[in-house]
Amino acid sequence: MVAERNPQVKKAVVTLRKLSADEQARDIALETSPYRARCEDERREKALRDIDSRERFAKQKGRAEGKAEGIFEIARKMKTRGRPFSVIVEDTGLSLETVENL
Repeated sequence: MVAERNPQVKKAVVTLRKLSADEQARDIALETSPYRARCEDERREKALRDIDSRERFAKQKGRAEGKAEGIFEIARKMKTRGRPFSVIVEDTGLSLETVENL
């Protein structure tokens, strides 16, 4: 084994075994680890991407709902003004049943 031939490697192995056996020392080593910092950065970035994705979805949903409400409002006005249902259906894309129930 390399540790038997190289005193520096042997010292590192002994230190590693001590740290691994000591839970508090292991926690301290992990807290200062660049790996831990990278993991935290990745989690933070994922959280930000998730938030951005939810916001974009909410905006798209809001736009779609607003567009649909606008179409219903136009159909209601057309119906109030006495336009034929066939014209309302053709202009708005709504079903005849939907226009009749407005």
